[in-house]
Amino acid sequence: MLEVELLEAFEELPPELRGPLLKVARAIQKVVGESVRREDFLELKEVVNQLAEAQKRTEERLGQLTIRVDQLAEAQKRTEERLGQLTARVDQLAEAQKRTEERLGQLTARVDQLAEAQKRTEERLEQLTARVDQLAEAQRKTEKVLTKLVEDHSETRKRLESMSDAVGYELENKSYMALPILLKRDLDLQIEDRLLRKYILGPDGKRYIQINIYGWGKRNGEKVLILGEAKTSLSKREVNKFMKHVKLISSLEGVHEDHILTVAVVHTITPDVEKYTKEKGIKIYWSYDLNQ
Repeated sequence: MLEVELLEAFEELPPELRGPLLKVARAIQKVVGESVRREDFLELKEVVNQLAEAQKRTEERLGQLTIRVDQLAEAQKRTEERLGQLTARVDQLAEAQKRTEERLGQLTARVDQLAEAQKRTEERLEQLTARVDQLAEAQRKTEKVLTKLVEDHSETRKRLESMSDAVGYELENKSYMALPILLKRDLDLQIEDRLLRKYILGPDGKRYIQINIYGWGKRNGEKVLILGEAKTSLSKREVNKFMKHVKLISSLEGVHEDHILTVAVVHTITPDVEKYTKEKGIKIYWSYDLNQ
């Protein structure tokens, strides 16, 4: 009977505790025999139940602990994974830092080169500035000399113009004396009164037109206006200017161009200008013609 009750009591224990405790109970039973009271057995059963309950709670806590350990293991795994990722990232950053330092070193060297180049540029700029200053000084001296030359040239020009005017006036004066004879000889034109230098008021009523040779004559019974130019040397531009004056005077005097004789007295004239002058219908006399 006691054996059955022990077995029933031990059924509630875990298998790993059931066998050892059952052996202990049987050993006790063999020693004490029938002297074990029922109350003692019940007390032993109560102890066994408490042990079973304690074991159950222990297993529950052990299960919770196992879950917690699994959670910690999983967290540790994730931590290790993140640590591995972080380690890789740190390695990448370290490599990037290495490259940055290399580029920084190259940039530093480049900056040093640029600084040296800038230094050389500034030295050359200083030399160029000094050269420009020298050129400016030379230019100032040149301008001073040029101003003097211009002044001298202006004075020379005035003198030459004065001399040219003197020669021109001399040529005009001789023309007034010689042309009447030459025109009579060459063109059968008889001068009325005399030839002279004349200023004719222009069409604007303000400016005068200067004519070196002016006078009237007759040819074949018709009245002819004589207009002439006396120059040491004649140019095409001067020929055109003279012909423009002839046209204006023709209008102002009321004389048709067919009744105007144009002449030119010159010291010298180039062949092309001579040809151009004759094409304009101007009779040419050389200065040496006036001596005849």
